[in-house]
Amino acid sequence: MTLLIIGGLWLLLVLIGVPIGISMIFVSMGYFWYMERGMFIAVQRMVDGLNSFPLLAVPLFILAAAILNTAGITHHLFGFARSLVGHVRGGLGHVNVLASLFFSGMSGSALADAGGLGKMEIEAMREAGYDDDFSGAVTASSSLIGPLVPPSITMVLYGVIANVSIGQLFLGGVVPGVMCAGALMVMVYLVALRRDYPVDPRSTLSEIAARFRTSLPALLTPLVIIGGIFSGYFSPTEAAAVTVLYAIVIDLVFYRELTWRRLWDAVYETTVTSASIATIVAGVSLLSFIFAREQAPQQVARIFLSVADSPLMFLIMVNLMIFVLGCFIEALVILLVIVPILVPVAMGFGIDPVHFGIIVILNLMISIMTPPMGMALFVVSQVGNIPYQRLARAILPWLLPPIVVLILVCAFPILATGLPGLMR
Repeated sequence: MTLLIIGGLWLLLVLIGVPIGISMIFVSMGYFWYMERGMFIAVQRMVDGLNSFPLLAVPLFILAAAILNTAGITHHLFGFARSLVGHVRGGLGHVNVLASLFFSGMSGSALADAGGLGKMEIEAMREAGYDDDFSGAVTASSSLIGPLVPPSITMVLYGVIANVSIGQLFLGGVVPGVMCAGALMVMVYLVALRRDYPVDPRSTLSEIAARFRTSLPALLTPLVIIGGIFSGYFSPTEAAAVTVLYAIVIDLVFYRELTWRRLWDAVYETTVTSASIATIVAGVSLLSFIFAREQAPQQVARIFLSVADSPLMFLIMVNLMIFVLGCFIEALVILLVIVPILVPVAMGFGIDPVHFGIIVILNLMISIMTPPMGMALFVVSQVGNIPYQRLARAILPWLLPPIVVLILVCAFPILATGLPGLMR
């Protein structure tokens, strides 16, 4: 009953417009006051929740993505992708997906992908004669690749909460991320064939080589991160700092588009975003303490064990729950609230925590493009000047490709655990 009251009050505050992190803290403080636990304990819990060395990777990866984005590197990646697949039916749709795959190796964020590449992609597709609903849907759906391919802010948060190797998670997301890109490109081809969308002239090998040389420093970012982590030169948190330094260096040496003003804008954007995430993490730290005290994991485990009789059935139930919650609640909040509860239950079923993490993250990324509260839809609607209602209708068929990939990852754990297993 206590948990239901807390959950109900929190949802009520969110619905009336109170920021998510603030509402969590407010409700949790009420619990501490009512139970006479002492407010100093609540403050200590919030500080302890933020006092995490791996958590430092989050603002650093956000800063690296902001620097790469403001320095204009996205234009080079888009141009390289266009030279590779622009000649295929629905060319710019394929370019959209492939550019997202490239950019995901630097940003680690779906919304950074949608916001950074989205405006440029939609304008290019609009000028080429593509419908706005198609352009917006492809841009929103391709943004989910960002948190699956390393580096990934979402994976860092999952690894901190679930006490799972972030490096193993980075590797575990590679195959599902590439599979999502392939599934979306199949969808693009089928729709483009039916609508008879235009194609670009085929690029020559010299043009492709020139674009590749220009984009190579940026494309090497994920290799620097993964190589450094698994060679033992630095930890995932230190890798985030190296990524920031690498982003600055490649711009100073190769692209020379980063100015002091743009760097300041990147730092400001990072500060605002990181503060928002930190507030939510602090609120979740309080809620996690309350959940543990009220034995929420044990109660959830009993519910799942009474219904699920196999690991696959458990995963089906978890996916349905996350999918429904994702229609109404922000993905980051779902991740931070349910992972501490569900990971022990998943391990009780013998599910690899890396496998479970990739499933949860992929499902959460599907939720950011799911109406009515899909954050990627709001971002794409804004940067592309596309009415939200039109985009919300257009996105529905595009949920199918990532859902198919999610089913395959659930059914075949090797897709998520294969690469990490090779590095253990």
